[in-house]
Amino acid sequence: MLTVPTLDVLRQRRSEKWSGHPPGVIGATVAELDFELAAPIATVLHDAVSRSDLGYAHEVTPRLREAFTGFAARRLGWQVDPDRLTLIPEVLIGLIELCRVLAPGGKVGFATAEYPPFLQQLPPAGFTIRQIPLRSDGSFDLDQLTAELRDGLRVLILASPHNPTGRVLPRAELEQIAELCAQYDAWVLADEIHAPLVLPGAEFVPWLEVSDAARDRGIALTSASKAFNLAGLKCALMVTASDRAQDVVRRLPFSAEQVGLLGVIAAETAFSEGDPWLDALLTQLDRNRTLIGERLPAGITWSPPQATYLGWLDCAGLDLAPDPASFFLRAAKVALGTGSDYDPAGRERVRLNFGTGPELLGEILDRMTRSLAR
Repeated sequence: MLTVPTLDVLRQRRSEKWSGHPPGVIGATVAELDFELAAPIATVLHDAVSRSDLGYAHEVTPRLREAFTGFAARRLGWQVDPDRLTLIPEVLIGLIELCRVLAPGGKVGFATAEYPPFLQQLPPAGFTIRQIPLRSDGSFDLDQLTAELRDGLRVLILASPHNPTGRVLPRAELEQIAELCAQYDAWVLADEIHAPLVLPGAEFVPWLEVSDAARDRGIALTSASKAFNLAGLKCALMVTASDRAQDVVRRLPFSAEQVGLLGVIAAETAFSEGDPWLDALLTQLDRNRTLIGERLPAGITWSPPQATYLGWLDCAGLDLAPDPASFFLRAAKVALGTGSDYDPAGRERVRLNFGTGPELLGEILDRMTRSLAR
């Protein structure tokens, strides 16, 4: 049984989701979970602090190799070579450094709506970003991808499952993306950080299990951070399945010392002992998804996500211009993600983090409904 601290305790947290809001505001923005840590993870972190074990990380430990490869096979249907794992501080940093190696000063593409740091941090790093708007049904626009590849796109960053829509890309679509990118000699960097959070009714396909083309010119990046709420510990993994991709990883400037040791310790335990907690989380998120469908305020629509704990809500049926998130912050005292941060064309959207208990989620939905009735 997962538990969520009281609002008073949540507001004492110093992480981004709960910091910086006016009094009385419920945070439902950035992708952090409200649930208390899995007990085995909390135990190993407390033990590390008690023995003052807060120095540098120095390698992908044998335990982490075994834990992640076991987790990938057990939970994701993914056979990972334990010798092709590389420690990195976080997925975003890994993506930027890979782009520097693969496309210095070149064109990097991704589907929009998209994770805001892609929009914010890739241009200052020297890349020309190419946005590939999703189709109206949320699927990847393969015609637009083809046009971008013909125009010199060198790297495609593929969020799979997709953030913020929560869509799980089907195998046939992934195969087409792989073949197109291989045809035009482009690389695919698969951000699979939300892969453990696929909800009932959908099936995740790891990029490196898609095809030979995907393995040859693809690199996967993942972490325990989203599924187990460990983002602040700074530990992620880069995974390859070909010599060509491994040669690219060898050219990166990373050192394992840049990774958080507590992140390594927590990830070892999350991947090896976290299944019961993760199962309970997925059950609760599925129930929360149903609760949103039942109590979503009139005038707001959504496509229930197939993965993640993030709802991409469409407020176009309401007169909340120019920014629905600002309206709900002011009128409902609920902090939501601003749609235009994820997509310049998403001004009528908000992102709702439903990674919390049903009571608090119900309060969020009730506040939003009452604010619209005034």
